[in-house]
Amino acid sequence: MELRLDGTHYPLETLGPGKRLGVWFQGCSLACPGCMSRHTWDPAAGTPATVAEVLALWRRALADGADGLTVSGGEPLQQAAALAELLAGAARLRDGARRREGSAGPHPADLLVYTGYEPGELTPERRAALGGADAVITGRYRAAEPTPLAWRGSANQRIVPLTPLGTARYAPYLTRPAPGPRLQVGPAVDGELRLYGVPLRGELAELERTLKRSGVGFTERSWRP
Repeated sequence: MELRLDGTHYPLETLGPGKRLGVWFQGCSLACPGCMSRHTWDPAAGTPATVAEVLALWRRALADGADGLTVSGGEPLQQAAALAELLAGAARLRDGARRREGSAGPHPADLLVYTGYEPGELTPERRAALGGADAVITGRYRAAEPTPLAWRGSANQRIVPLTPLGTARYAPYLTRPAPGPRLQVGPAVDGELRLYGVPLRGELAELERTLKRSGVGFTERSWRP
């Protein structure tokens, strides 16, 4: 099955516990004011890929000891069929790796999905797409409601465990701040700098000022119109 991606990154350490594979779906009609990822809104932008290609990245991440998979965007549920296939395949690979390792292996990797939809907006199709996830973070981003809580950008957003693994992994963080840095800087490619995570209010502006003092400026910013 085909899908459109904004990109992937490994190891991701700011959107969920541990070392993770991050997958960003392209396209979002929710368009939350203040979103730091406006470049992911256009459904025609990004890069075409297949679920099989993403699962190949997940297989390599598992072999490297990944703690989990985080799917964000954009809005993953606006490509619901592809998300469902990706999560089902990721769970099969994770469970197969666990069987080969036996109980002596590391803890199982969890599958986390970010969505801007509220729980009441989860139609049967959207709920089915989340069927393979261990936890979901729900809710629109609201710039006027900042929060220090782990892996969330605004106070209305909720971590919802969906499986026993999700409960074990995420219950300790429901009311706690992020256990590590909230922002991760990826490698610059073709003059484009990638930032991963959920920054606190003012953190992006401070990053701009810090880089400017070092002689580095931005021509475009994904978090500004």
